[in-house]
Amino acid sequence: MNSLINFETLVPLAVFGAFAALAWWALDRVAAGKPRAVERLDELKNPAARQARIEESALKKSDTMTKMLEKATPTLARPLQPKSDLELSKLKLKLAVAGFRGEMAGSIFLGLKFAGLVAGLFLGGGIILSIEGVNQKSLVYSIGLAGLLFYMPDIVVWLIGRSRKQAIFLALPDALDLMVVCVEAGLGLDQAMRKVADEMKKTYRILAEEFALANFQLQMGRTRAEALHELGMRTGVSDLRSLAGVLIQADKFGSSIAQALRVQSDSMRTRRSQLAEERAAKTAVKLIFPLVLFIFPGIFVVLVGPAAITMIRELFPKMGGG
Repeated sequence: MNSLINFETLVPLAVFGAFAALAWWALDRVAAGKPRAVERLDELKNPAARQARIEESALKKSDTMTKMLEKATPTLARPLQPKSDLELSKLKLKLAVAGFRGEMAGSIFLGLKFAGLVAGLFLGGGIILSIEGVNQKSLVYSIGLAGLLFYMPDIVVWLIGRSRKQAIFLALPDALDLMVVCVEAGLGLDQAMRKVADEMKKTYRILAEEFALANFQLQMGRTRAEALHELGMRTGVSDLRSLAGVLIQADKFGSSIAQALRVQSDSMRTRRSQLAEERAAKTAVKLIFPLVLFIFPGIFVVLVGPAAITMIRELFPKMGGG
């Protein structure tokens, strides 16, 4: 059995299979597609049809992938399903912070984690065991690979969520300035949020999407307090949560929304400048390690090296001459 399942015999088979699949895909693309000259003539005749065809093909691909994930992930995610409503709400909130708010987002996330665990144990573990043999080192590597693939979706979701929160934090002062202008011009808070969502689509896309979703919830009949509270919770940004609380209080007590927005914008700009000053102050401390490890040794050799050679020659003339 060991002679049949050998790494040296599996590698040629895997390479042959990869090249065969690549050749089949290339032949299929060449046979199915039109000549480039005909495609360019079609593009010149009707550019709108070409754009619609591209969007339709992209939509079909995304729909096919979504259907495959929706069919495969519930079975894979069943062993990792949350046992309580609190765990389920935490999972939904973590995915919402990263921008994944679909009904199947939780099942897809848990299914990917379980698939990574299985792949790490069987595929990666099998390769490592076939190369290293069954020993303590190979078992540790196999378990480490399975753990890495199991937590890889969590790492990816955390990185995406952090990037989104940073983008929202940097966009908030500009968005609040625009909302102040809209409110002082006579628009209501709902119309001001809709205007911000329309005007900031290209510059601050993530924040514009969040405001657009809040406007959609208001149009569907939810109260302003509920929409603002959910806006602050699903983004995970503390400044946006405080802004939602200020707007809810201003709306409840009838105070000036424009003044509340202006004060909140000034405080956010002050906090952003303080964070920039804090990072600038930390730069000197962070530069110590590369200076000591990489720059100071080179400077020491350049400055002290000639003097050391001269001292050796003077103290040990025979060694220096030899």
